[in-house]
Amino acid sequence: MWIPFQKYQGTGNDFVILHAPDLHQELTSAQISFCCDRRKGIGADGLMILRPHPDYDFEMLYYNADGFPGSMCGNGGRCLVRFAQQKGLIADECRFLASDGEHRARLLSDGRVALVMKDVEEVITAGNDCFLDTGSPHYVRFVPDVDLVDVVQEGRSIRNSEDYRAEGTNVNFVARCPDGSVYVRTYERGVEDETLSCGTGVTASAIASLWKSAPDGKYSVSVQTRGGNILVSFRKKGTLFTEIELVGPALFVFKGSIEL
Repeated sequence: MWIPFQKYQGTGNDFVILHAPDLHQELTSAQISFCCDRRKGIGADGLMILRPHPDYDFEMLYYNADGFPGSMCGNGGRCLVRFAQQKGLIADECRFLASDGEHRARLLSDGRVALVMKDVEEVITAGNDCFLDTGSPHYVRFVPDVDLVDVVQEGRSIRNSEDYRAEGTNVNFVARCPDGSVYVRTYERGVEDETLSCGTGVTASAIASLWKSAPDGKYSVSVQTRGGNILVSFRKKGTLFTEIELVGPALFVFKGSIEL
């Protein structure tokens, strides 16, 4: 069968997007993996299906590049919102359902998409590092120079360590910059490689950067990734982080059809 698709990217994190009415049968993990294959298929870090939902503007189904269902994807969520708007399914604001619950999003006049993320209720100390869930699990390690880190080797080692092997975790290496921003590189489970950006990862890294040092209040953290810049804002009250918003670009790349 031939399946129409569109491809979008958010700060270099790229996705194949399918619209449920265009699907005549459920895709297998092998078919999804084939679509994401950069040499044999379309090529992407993940695949998303936009499905109608009676109580929301739409539902987001996300699959990792390995073909299996994934947890929340922040860059993917922004891209799916842009896709829905360009398909005429929403206006400038929406509510949608994802694997970690309800999300709200706004399309800004400068072309960026602002996505509200789930609250973070706990940051767990892991030696000198920390672990938190921003819709997906993230291990965060601060380093003096991110570009001196072998992100794939060290990230894979942590992801497959005894503590995280069963469920898996994404691994972020973060450097604080003189201007107050942070620079993040992420090893993503499911892709099992470094990606140019990770939305839930930059969210986790921004929160971790102020977790211990900042008093309660409202904060905005600029985050640099290899794929571009993202803004993360949130309210801190003790160990609770609310009003978390991920703001960044979500861009159409190309469209076509693929035979599965």
